[in-house]
Amino acid sequence: MLPAAHRMRRPAEFEQAVRRGARGGRDSLVVHLATRTDPGPGPVVGLVVSKSIGNAVTRNKVKRRLRALVRGRLDSMPADAGVVVRALAPSATRPYADLGADLDAALETAARRARRSARA
Repeated sequence: MLPAAHRMRRPAEFEQAVRRGARGGRDSLVVHLATRTDPGPGPVVGLVVSKSIGNAVTRNKVKRRLRALVRGRLDSMPADAGVVVRALAPSATRPYADLGADLDAALETAARRARRSARA
């Protein structure tokens, strides 16, 4: 479970990260990373796992895995970050270690793009 202070709850937070944030994608997931306008005590993370992933059991499994993976990476995220992780259909069959590698790569790509757009 993600700590309460690090969970995205309001639709406006999701919208800000997805529309204004830098994107990094892999086969199994897409990460949107934005700088929040009202930073709190640390980064906030939201998960999007749609019905295209599979039935309820499969979706919940993917959500549990992503929450655990994100929780372990909170310390490496900027304190003012708003992150949305959107699962894609291959995430349902991806091994846990590979899903973690995809998350790391997507976060790095999104962070690199965010730094590049901040300089421009």
